Amino acid sequence: MVNVRARAGLSGVGAAAVALGVAELAAALTGARSAPLVAVGAVVVDHVPAPVKDFGIAVFGVHDKTALLMGTCLLLAAYAYGVGVLARRRWLLAAGGIALFGLVGAAAAVTRPGAGPAAALPSLLGAGLAALVLRHLTAWAERAGAGRPPYEIEESRRRFVRDLGIVAAVSAVAGVGGRLLTSRRAVTVARAAVALPPAAEPAPALPAAVNAPGAVPYVTPNRSFYRIDTALVTPQVDPSAWRLRIHGMVRNPITITWADLLKRPMVERYVTLACVSNDVGGDLVGNALWLGTPIRALLAEADPLPGADQAVQRSVDGWTCGTPTAVLRDDRDALLAIGMNGEPLPVEHGFPARMIVPGLYGYVSACKWITEIELTRFADFDAYWVPRGWSALAPVKTQSRIDTPRDGATKPAGTVTVAGVAWATHRGIAQVEVQVDDGPWQTAQLAEAVSADTWRQWSLTWAASAGRHTLRVRATDLDGVTQTPEKAAPAPDGATGWHQVTVKIE
Repeated sequence: MVNVRARAGLSGVGAAAVALGVAELAAALTGARSAPLVAVGAVVVDHVPAPVKDFGIAVFGVHDKTALLMGTCLLLAAYAYGVGVLARRRWLLAAGGIALFGLVGAAAAVTRPGAGPAAALPSLLGAGLAALVLRHLTAWAERAGAGRPPYEIEESRRRFVRDLGIVAAVSAVAGVGGRLLTSRRAVTVARAAVALPPAAEPAPALPAAVNAPGAVPYVTPNRSFYRIDTALVTPQVDPSAWRLRIHGMVRNPITITWADLLKRPMVERYVTLACVSNDVGGDLVGNALWLGTPIRALLAEADPLPGADQAVQRSVDGWTCGTPTAVLRDDRDALLAIGMNGEPLPVEHGFPARMIVPGLYGYVSACKWITEIELTRFADFDAYWVPRGWSALAPVKTQSRIDTPRDGATKPAGTVTVAGVAWATHRGIAQVEVQVDDGPWQTAQLAEAVSADTWRQWSLTWAASAGRHTLRVRATDLDGVTQTPEKAAPAPDGATGWHQVTVKIE
């Protein structure tokens, strides 16, 4: 009986796999975000309590979405196993469990921004096929139970294993095929065809960098640049169909096409971006060369009305962030960016266009896959993260980090180079100091930076003696404000505290 029960459970898992694989194939026609796993995962992202999200980012970092999808698969497998066991004795209840799966997936898909009724098709089709597969597999699982002739039990076992293998193969082929078909609809080819216009204002020459083994480079390569957003499937936006609408509390609503954007004056600027979820010493920060058009010129054309103190940016997937209008209209280099480190924006970083605003955390400024800017008031609208407990105004805090030596490293006694980065975007870094154990603070050497909008590399030569030592770092910005030693979590407006590492000197 135990073996029959287990086979019934595996029948449920196989049926769920078919549902997901076939739904993925159907989603190649209705859009990647209509696949039930992605649609349900996106609903979870939108509604999970903020502390759970914070925990996921803290533990998994840029792999938080992968962890969510894997966790969802494990929960679904457990649910499907239970449905399979239930199907042996109460088929109608098991069928209801499958229907529930289909309805939840369909409801999640059709309620995503920009989705239509067709988005329900993958989940409903997958659920229908899952019911047929479950009925078939549980029948063979039951025939392999006790009370039947041995030859019939053995034949039923072989048939069950064979059919379960076929189900697994069909699920894998359908799932992979669906992904490949979706990829064929991706914008990779369109992105490769983009020729970035020359910058009317090129970026300044790069400064000499800190040459210390283990120190991060001044410019973060695209492949290494952190990615934190709510999109489980990277939006695929065809530039030929892209539009940016600027509307709301403006005298002159405007709509900009991709061709219009390419004709506008472009500037290059190095800007450091930081995620508010970055903990002290974390790596959710990076510096890149951005190519874009100044957003203040676009807002000047739209001519915001008095009282429009918030510019709400909307992504193609419905995500929102609210930036103070005054920040977008002051003298900082806030850009509608189309290029990153000399190439068109990577798809995962917002292709074809995104916002770059020096001095603010990304969740209130750095909208990727942007399609809309609505001028409104903070009193009238809360962007995505604000109802979830995060601050509506989020200037980047002064921070510093030790990159080398790493925490727990072992070094030989003698000269050891301590190095890292410090940032206070749009204010700039004036000084970095390092403390060894509880000794006096020592002033580190600062590398040059192209502007106050980027981080600064720093280094210190340390005469290290044998033993275990704790190194701490703190920075002072150009406003004369030194990092506080008080430790605070990232929520609601950025982490504080001094980064420290412990090293062993032999």
